[in-house]
Amino acid sequence: MYPRIAFVATNSITQGEQVAQLWPLLFERYGLEIAFGHRTFEWMSDARGKAHVHCVIIGLTLREDEPKEKRLFSYEKINGDPKESRHSVLLPYLVDGGALLSRHLVVKEMRLPIKAPRNLRMGSKIVDGGNYIFDEAERSEFLSKEPSAAPWFCPLVGSEEYINGGNRWILSLSGLSPNVLRSMPMVLERIAAVRDFRRSSTKSKTRELADLPTRFEVMTIPQKPFLVIPEVSSERRDYVPIGWLEPPAIPSNLVHTLLDATLYDFAIITSRMHMAWLRYIGGRLKSDYRYSIGIVYNTFPWPQADGKAKEKLRALAQAVLDARAAHPDSTLADLYDPDVMPPDLRRAHKALDEAVDRLYRAAPFTGDRERVEHLFMLYEKLTASLLTLAAAKAKKPRAKRKPAA
Repeated sequence: MYPRIAFVATNSITQGEQVAQLWPLLFERYGLEIAFGHRTFEWMSDARGKAHVHCVIIGLTLREDEPKEKRLFSYEKINGDPKESRHSVLLPYLVDGGALLSRHLVVKEMRLPIKAPRNLRMGSKIVDGGNYIFDEAERSEFLSKEPSAAPWFCPLVGSEEYINGGNRWILSLSGLSPNVLRSMPMVLERIAAVRDFRRSSTKSKTRELADLPTRFEVMTIPQKPFLVIPEVSSERRDYVPIGWLEPPAIPSNLVHTLLDATLYDFAIITSRMHMAWLRYIGGRLKSDYRYSIGIVYNTFPWPQADGKAKEKLRALAQAVLDARAAHPDSTLADLYDPDVMPPDLRRAHKALDEAVDRLYRAAPFTGDRERVEHLFMLYEKLTASLLTLAAAKAKKPRAKRKPAA
């Protein structure tokens, strides 16, 4: 009889990029298997201040001593009592893996989308030491002394501004001619401060950027309406608030941007199916959802949809946007607070969720865990196809070059 071990850890070891870094080592190098697990629950500390930590408990055994049935304890409420289920295989995400070919499947960060029709990219990364960024009062004071700079101020939108409202502004100066810049001495002071800030950086890439002080490190300045996904969103929400912004708004690196997005794109990304993938696969910032391009968006298995299905989803997606627009005085934080979410918005999301679910299979899903287990099967097939294609390309003989005349 071989010994077994169990440990309590923060739930980060079952989410995000940590999974692909840790678990293959335990499986392949040390020959361990998951014998049982407790999904995320709230650990109440007895220390002063009563810190609340989101934890998991995982039991491990050597492969030779692996039990046929693995026990999984799931918490509908993270501070409530668990419900037990039995499984032949448990993945590191603490979901059932019995239907998979690989019992050790992990989701690895991908540089490009595995199935999505469009690339998601980060917003603008400024790297300016705060010299180009202003709140409302700072902008007003600056313009009272240098009013000619007004046309070059653009709204800067990150997760906070997009979800909760409020205004921040950024001086967007790239491409301005020298004679325009020289006519604004206070703007020139800001440019000089950015140059000095970048030259003092310990990063070589930032120091190189000092020679181009009016440019951002990452330039994402859309010229037409674009879809934004906040990088961080409260765990309390059933849906991450996703939607469109219009120029001259500039997205910061705290939101991701989908240029040329359609209502069909919005329908899939805001669906319960995609939200389930985020909850189970994405990382966390404290306990909040952290939406990653490489881990969440690029790895998500999009469904097959014909023209008729897409048309239906576009109509349902528009119904979600219309329901939001019916409450113009509410921020997205208000609309997506689960305690006060308007009934018309909730109904619109539910109708969209059901339509997206049916693209994946005819039988209804019992919950998010079952959705994710289905998505894992699709992910495994898609990644296997990519590996097969890559192997075929590697074996293909290269054409011989003709000798030069």
